[in-house]
Amino acid sequence: MSKITTHVLDVSLGRPAANVPVLLEAQSADHAWHEAGRGMTDGDGRLKDLAAGETLGAGIYRLTFDTSAYFSARHIVSLYPQVIIVFEVRDAQDHYHIPLLLSPFGYSTYRGS
Repeated sequence: MSKITTHVLDVSLGRPAANVPVLLEAQSADHAWHEAGRGMTDGDGRLKDLAAGETLGAGIYRLTFDTSAYFSARHIVSLYPQVIIVFEVRDAQDHYHIPLLLSPFGYSTYRGS
């Protein structure tokens, strides 16, 4: 039963990105996407319980970050209205921490700890 978490850092400001809406979806055998959780980053840019206690098994997942809402609330023009990260959970016993390093005109991600 995997745990999936995220942390968004606004590298253009050098601080956490609070209040970023995040959607977690799981891909089914027919390749359709189904919501597995959602939430908003806290004041430290973290979202610690995306699946709200649900059991997440091995499979393909995607995180969709509503970056348009985040930048619009700050009156900042940005290039990417959404950032979508698709990743695979191979070991359902592992913790998958998927951070997002964000700026108005670029982003990066990696598997964190």
